[in-house]
Amino acid sequence: MTSTAPFPNATRAWTALSLGVAAQTSGTVFVSAPAFLIPLLHTGRGLTLAQAGLLAATPTMGMVLTLVLWGALADRIGEKWVIAGGLALTALATAGAIMAQGYIELGLFFLLGGMASASTNAASGKVVVGWFPKDRRGLAMGIRQMSQPLGVTVAALTIPTLASTGGIGTALLVPLVLTGVLAAACAIGIVNPSRAAASASTAAPRNPYRSSGFLWRIHAVSILLVVPQFTLSTFGLVWLVTELRFPALAAGVVVGVAQFVGAVGRIGVGVLSDRLGSRVRLLRWVAISASAVMLLLAAFGATGWRAGAIVLLIAMTVTVADNGLAFTSVAEMAGPAWAGRALGVQNTGQFLAASAVGPVVGVLIGLVGYPLAFVAVALCPALAIPLVPQTSAERDHL
Repeated sequence: MTSTAPFPNATRAWTALSLGVAAQTSGTVFVSAPAFLIPLLHTGRGLTLAQAGLLAATPTMGMVLTLVLWGALADRIGEKWVIAGGLALTALATAGAIMAQGYIELGLFFLLGGMASASTNAASGKVVVGWFPKDRRGLAMGIRQMSQPLGVTVAALTIPTLASTGGIGTALLVPLVLTGVLAAACAIGIVNPSRAAASASTAAPRNPYRSSGFLWRIHAVSILLVVPQFTLSTFGLVWLVTELRFPALAAGVVVGVAQFVGAVGRIGVGVLSDRLGSRVRLLRWVAISASAVMLLLAAFGATGWRAGAIVLLIAMTVTVADNGLAFTSVAEMAGPAWAGRALGVQNTGQFLAASAVGPVVGVLIGLVGYPLAFVAVALCPALAIPLVPQTSAERDHL
């Protein structure tokens, strides 16, 4: 059961969590922005869907290159300056993208911004585990995991409209302002958790990857589950616009609402995992649900009914529910000495898959259409189901 009693350093813990959520939200706005430029790039600038998808994937490609490095740096020097410094570099890369001439230069700055924004992923999760006791981490990590769908929500509600009226440079002012402001706020407000306090609450083996296969299995499951999530976040809006004939603003609202509902749902899933005392049991339920909703989306997509927007909303909510569960499991199993690196590995696997989603699924949609592409994507969470550890016993000793 989740305790409601106060715990030591609660004020610092909630401050770090709040700033961590805001920091990763701003970074996610930057990473997500190129996906919401696809309608402009595809229908207005003449890029193929595969080309636009490749450009949209460049920030996640950049993240893949630096996630473990940022995590290792957070293990060494603490989370505060990793988060603040990474966001400052992201703001500089965004400024470069605004001034870019041509798509190659634009893609380069997207890549550099992704490399910088990766700092918030491993470090913000590590600071949550460091400050919160075990019986509060599901809740805390559920709130922390709101940052990704909240970032996509902000991008969905702002980027398409600003891009259609003012172009790419105008749209990118949103992540520029957010990352710049949050870099300063995190430098002032975040306090690194005590290593001694973290070690007292979460013991861990010297190298958790050698003690069992738990972390490897969670990493593999997360890679498979990220495919439907990024398929919908990358192509959900353009599917509504090109296939269901939604106006860009209305499509952005649908995607934004779905991301917001998904963000709130992550908190509920996190609290439930605290009460059950198991992250992996819920993770298996999410994998089953993700496969089912992708098949349902394919069925509705084949009909062309606008009611498919409701199914898309449900699908986008379900497919983001796994992240908090997986991240909490990884951080708890790794312990304070390895959490930054383990979360970096976790993110690296996810974003390797995510960076491939744009071009690969874009080509697949071009070849077979959206319905069959959604069926193919549904196979990924189906394959994840037997990989989820059967019990949480491997980490309950922590």
